Amino acid sequence: MGKIAALPTLSISPILALVFGLLFAAAPSEAVAQTETGATISVSCGSVGIEFQVCESGVRAWEAATGHRVQLVSTPNDSNERLALYQQLLAAKSGDIDVFQIDVVWPGILSNHLIDLRDVVDQKTLDQHFKAIVTNDVVNDRLVAIPWFTDAGLFYYRKDLLEKYGRKLPETWQEMTDTARFIQKAERDAGNPRMWGYVFQGRAYEGLTVNAVEWLDSFNAGTIVDLDGKITVNNPRAVDALTLAASWINDIAPQGVLNYSEEECRGVFQSGNAVFMRNWPYAWPLMNAKDSPVKDKVGVAPLPKGGEDGKPTSTLGGWQLAVSKYSKNPEVAKELVRYLTSMDEQKRRAVVGGFNPTIDALYKDEEVLKANPFFGELYETFVNAVARPARATGVRYNQVSAEFWNAVHATLAGDGDAKTNLSSLEKTLERVSRGGRW
Repeated sequence: MGKIAALPTLSISPILALVFGLLFAAAPSEAVAQTETGATISVSCGSVGIEFQVCESGVRAWEAATGHRVQLVSTPNDSNERLALYQQLLAAKSGDIDVFQIDVVWPGILSNHLIDLRDVVDQKTLDQHFKAIVTNDVVNDRLVAIPWFTDAGLFYYRKDLLEKYGRKLPETWQEMTDTARFIQKAERDAGNPRMWGYVFQGRAYEGLTVNAVEWLDSFNAGTIVDLDGKITVNNPRAVDALTLAASWINDIAPQGVLNYSEEECRGVFQSGNAVFMRNWPYAWPLMNAKDSPVKDKVGVAPLPKGGEDGKPTSTLGGWQLAVSKYSKNPEVAKELVRYLTSMDEQKRRAVVGGFNPTIDALYKDEEVLKANPFFGELYETFVNAVARPARATGVRYNQVSAEFWNAVHATLAGDGDAKTNLSSLEKTLERVSRGGRW
């Protein structure tokens, strides 16, 4: 493969760039709309961990094979900000981004602005992907996105510290709380005042919805809204789940966790200053990088269950690729989507970046399993992850999620107890749903 020229800079409204903090790949100032050999298109890529670098290397390979050029757009890591940016661009019918990386809960929200991709892959190829994710990407009989990588929440733990203190891997959230408190105190007494027991995504954003859905489901408290559209969030088990989570703040979790997203958690854990962490699979290769302070000291397991009668639960995450209706080169954009979501590219991303494939066969691939041993061990965790209520709430999902994470965040911060806040949330969601008519 020959050398690829540096990627050109994408031109975008200064206002949008200022408001949403859009970042672009380093590139020469001269942008071209068309090359001699092909078209120039743009793709949005996340930048959590090494996500942007892995996306870029895949894009560069496609450029070399096709003669087309791709402008990479690094969008905000905060999913709320990213969605707001997308909605702004699409509402303006902007062609600034041809291929969008969209969250698993966004197809219903953005579908009117996305083209049908049924001609991108044949049914046989589509059937290789996890059925539930493909179904999620179909809106009004239109395939508005193709699965790129999936995610499920994982429980990272310091296996060396569990061994040091003779503690077993906790199976319930209460056991996790007790073990985290014990090891945190022991490590601080031994001279590490910065040690914490548990870090998670506690900021008021979509990541907190993800964490809290796991807490609720692990307590058999259901999800926020059931598949029939009934609001179920206000129940005694949900109160128990959030009450326990609130007890972690300033005990086994720092006050600052209320402002943590994925990367803040990883920073604390990877520096050696946390016993347990909830995060996505992307963190695994970073934990085991040559310069990682916790290299070879970390294990991965399913998240704890709510109690003896509870269950280990992970929230379904993941990202899809979609093509804008306003793309000036939709056919070229579709070809890029076909390549990036292919089995070969998903395998490469799994091996070098720890990104979970959406293609079932890759969970039996020797190279993938060598790079990510837990892919096989936690297969059931990935395929049985609980979905957020995006299908039930449709275009109102984002509002539902925001109301939920705000109620949870208030509870964690001590601004009202779980029972009061969930009761208030139920009333708010009744209004949002127009009395249950989503």
